[in-house]
Amino acid sequence: MDLTSLYYFRELSKDLNMTKTAARLYISQQTLSNHIHRLEQYYDTPLFYRKPSLSLTCAGEFVLAFAQVVEKEEVNLRDILSDIEHQERGTLRVGASAARGTQFLPRILPDFYAHYPQVELRFVDGLSQQLERMLSNGELDFAVVLSDEYRPDLVEHELCRDPIYLCVPENLLQQYYSPQQVLTLKNSAANGANIKDFSRVPFALMTNRLGSRLQECFLREHVTLTVPFTGPSTSQILPLCAMGVTACCCSHLSLVEAGSQLGDQINIFPLLDQGEPMVQRLSLLRHRQRYLTHFSKYFMDLLFQTAAQLEQVQISRTV
Repeated sequence: MDLTSLYYFRELSKDLNMTKTAARLYISQQTLSNHIHRLEQYYDTPLFYRKPSLSLTCAGEFVLAFAQVVEKEEVNLRDILSDIEHQERGTLRVGASAARGTQFLPRILPDFYAHYPQVELRFVDGLSQQLERMLSNGELDFAVVLSDEYRPDLVEHELCRDPIYLCVPENLLQQYYSPQQVLTLKNSAANGANIKDFSRVPFALMTNRLGSRLQECFLREHVTLTVPFTGPSTSQILPLCAMGVTACCCSHLSLVEAGSQLGDQINIFPLLDQGEPMVQRLSLLRHRQRYLTHFSKYFMDLLFQTAAQLEQVQISRTV
């Protein structure tokens, strides 16, 4: 048995397709097959069922778990030796949604690369559950996620609280409410808006995790909205709001990132849920057994500093 054979076995376990894995690894199918056969000879047991399609045997499942542990420990060893030799080089694998990556990385990377120019940062775009799984498998070093329940092998660091805001174009308020009603709505919503009070205007909604949470809020409030558009993220709904077509609900960090794109004719109010400000918790996850290099710790410090700075940006406004 050697690390190369374990690596090829682990990669084949992902695809369960010899042709696909060999092509992805830029090796021949025969080379891949030889490595798998070598492992099966070493452990004296089949690791894959070949028919009706390729799948792991019970023994293969145990070898896969072992291979994942070996990968984590080998990465840890490389990082420890790098720190000992003060090489300050290596790879940092960070997972987050594309939106989170856009919000944080441009603010972090200039300072990070100024201190660690020989460290490669690999960014992985994914959903929270997918990123948590990759952390557990040793495929990531950090993940920025929105979640409340984590696997026991992961360590959570709360990054920030991300409030949710109601964004309503001024022209829609003027269209659907009388001048006196508009004034009353603005005064009432300045310290927290109830979605029920704005149910006359059309909304663009998201189909992501925040969108699901908003739908639950609407159901509790017995609110039926007019929704001419739905999309997966703020990058689709904010332009409609900026053009005065629909209202929308967005997180603090998304609005900070949008900046001046919204223009000056959008009212932005804190959104209430059951009388309390609606907030989503953003966390940084890492594997409990993953060694933290000097550059990993520095990346964490920069991330927390950036999150703290973004939290201080004032968002609420009334046209």
